[in-house]
Amino acid sequence: MENVQETGEPTFRIAAEEDIPALVALVESAYRGEASRAGWTTEAHLLEGQRTDPEGIAAVVTAPDSILLAVERAGELVACCQLEHRGEHAYFGMFAVRPELQGAGLGRAVLAQAERTVRAEWGAREMQMTVIRQREDLIAWYERRGYARTGELSPFPYGDERFGIPQRTDLAFELLVKPLG
Repeated sequence: MENVQETGEPTFRIAAEEDIPALVALVESAYRGEASRAGWTTEAHLLEGQRTDPEGIAAVVTAPDSILLAVERAGELVACCQLEHRGEHAYFGMFAVRPELQGAGLGRAVLAQAERTVRAEWGAREMQMTVIRQREDLIAWYERRGYARTGELSPFPYGDERFGIPQRTDLAFELLVKPLG
């Protein structure tokens, strides 16, 4: 990928179907394979294989009550996140920032925009997300932004390679929540 300016304000827009190939590449680069190791959000030590696929991204882009927020700098896709309306709360997922841009505040800006968006679009009072419980560094990052661990676990979908190939047998997701003011 070409170098992207690390300065300048990001622009936010709702992703469209023509963005799907670039979104798949972005999500994969942030979580899987050697490229992901340039950033701190890699899951390569926990999971191999794919993180998502064009069908998974398309489902988010086209679903009612769902927004895939695309983030650009200098006209290039640099981050994204999924927002889903679930009654009084919203779900936050598929969060990805280009590995070479991680650690410079872009993720924090995307998360803040996501929170503003779900309040404005849906009147959401709470944001929820699930994070692999073994990702202590990532959970700590969310805790510093007001998210709380609930201790509520859900199983990892072992045997469904659409979500990756687990490298250990004890993976599970933990629910994190944050009230939105």
